[in-house]
Amino acid sequence: MAHSVLIVDDASFMRMMIKDILEKNDFEVTGEAKDGQEAVELYKEKSPDLVTMDITMPEMDGIAALKEIKAFDPNAKVIMCSAMGQQAMVIDAIQAGAKDFIVKPFQADRVLEAINKTLG
Repeated sequence: MAHSVLIVDDASFMRMMIKDILEKNDFEVTGEAKDGQEAVELYKEKSPDLVTMDITMPEMDGIAALKEIKAFDPNAKVIMCSAMGQQAMVIDAIQAGAKDFIVKPFQADRVLEAINKTLG
């Protein structure tokens, strides 16, 4: 059975890029969210196997959303997505329970490596 993934990014282009990588590698994209609030709601509704979460978003950022998702489901598997130069935020995210992080622009092999490692 294909693993289900929720993609969270405020940029539709970035969501499209990661969705393309996932679908070409037999993952099922169960939802897409453009901000942290939407991500939390979709997570509760869909219970995906994995979440790719952008850090910098309007409404609620990725770290706040990560904390809410982990509070709802301590076993949630979340991989953070960040632009270069957001190292401090990445450290915050890992401390808040993120399993890994990938850097934009996305490289397919790195995305798949992080996902496969996280899903174990």
